[in-house]
Amino acid sequence: MQNPNITLIIADDHPMMLKGLQQELEQVGYDVLATAKNGASAIEAIIKKHPDIALLDIEMPFLNGFEVVKRLKDLNLKTRFIMMSYHKEKGFVLQAKKVGVHGYLLKEDSITEIEQCIEQVMQDNNYYSKSFNEDFEALTKNELRKISLLTPSERTIIRLISQEKTSLEICEILSISKRTVDKHRTNIIAKLGLDSLNNSLLDWIQTHEEIVFSL
Repeated sequence: MQNPNITLIIADDHPMMLKGLQQELEQVGYDVLATAKNGASAIEAIIKKHPDIALLDIEMPFLNGFEVVKRLKDLNLKTRFIMMSYHKEKGFVLQAKKVGVHGYLLKEDSITEIEQCIEQVMQDNNYYSKSFNEDFEALTKNELRKISLLTPSERTIIRLISQEKTSLEICEILSISKRTVDKHRTNIIAKLGLDSLNNSLLDWIQTHEEIVFSL
C-alpha cells in the first residue's frame, strides 16, 4: 500500500475505463470512496464524501468536468480536481487552468504518471501531463495572461463574434455604435497580439473555442 489515507472519487461515463482506473488506483493503495458515470452524480458524491482528489472526465452526460468544477468551487471544499481526457488541444488545457483545475492528464498516461500527478496536487502544486512539453506550458500561461487583459465589454464582443454575429448585429444587440464595435475589435486584437491585416481574430476564436465559451 503506497498511498494510504488519500481518498478519491472517479467520474467517467465509460464503464470499462471507470472500472479499470478504479482497480489500478486501489492496487497502488488509494482509497476510492465512490465512482460516478455523469457530472451530476459526481457533484453529489463529492459533496457527500469530501474526497482529497476528484478525477473527472471532461466529456460526461448532464454536466461536463469543467461544469462540475465550476459548481463546486464556491463551496470551499478541500477536494482538488484533476481532469482526465483524450483531448490534447491547447484550448482544453487553457479552459482547465481558467476554471481552477489542479491537474490535467491524458487517458493514455500510465498509472505511474497518475500517481505523480496526485502527489503533486496533494502538495498544492499544479500538474499537467508530460505529453505537453515546456514550450506548450509557457504558451498556455501566455494565452491566459493575454485573456486576463480583456475588459468585460471586450469579452462580450468575442462571444458574439464566436456566434457569427456581424458588426451591425453586435451594434444592435449591445446598443452601441459601429465605431465603438470597431474600437473594441482593435483593442482585442492588440491585447491578444494578433495580426490586424487578416482574419486573425476569428481564427483565434475558433482555435480557443473552449475558453471563449466561458468568457
